[in-house]
Amino acid sequence: MSTTADQPPIDTAARRPAAVPAAAGGPATSSADRFMRRLLRLPEGQSATADEARSAFQKSLFISTCRCLLMYIVFPFVLPAVGIARGVGPYIGLMIGVLAMVSIVYSIRRFWRANHSKRWHYTIFGTVIIGFLIYLATKDISNIRS
Repeated sequence: MSTTADQPPIDTAARRPAAVPAAAGGPATSSADRFMRRLLRLPEGQSATADEARSAFQKSLFISTCRCLLMYIVFPFVLPAVGIARGVGPYIGLMIGVLAMVSIVYSIRRFWRANHSKRWHYTIFGTVIIGFLIYLATKDISNIRS
């Protein structure tokens, strides 16, 4: 005997089953999900676990934290007080910023590969952070050139 709980939701406008969110590891059903998977160049059928996505997120957060500590505490205050590392901040900041951006993209890919329930949240968060890092990279480049 079948109950209504066993049936997929019905799109009343078209009288057909509506797209059901995919389970972990399953294929994406919305066109936005399919677009993001193509944009991130994720192969079909491969998935990752939520633990792998969490690990990638923690690594990218650690790299971004290190960059902020170096750029805003160590380079401007600690090293000049000791009398070393004058003028190297933009060079190191640029390298760490690029590493942070790569790490964020890597973790976004892991969230999508795992079909994590918070993949859109983290994609938006990561994109905002990448935008901020690009802004800081342009400032570093202008400091290097001047």
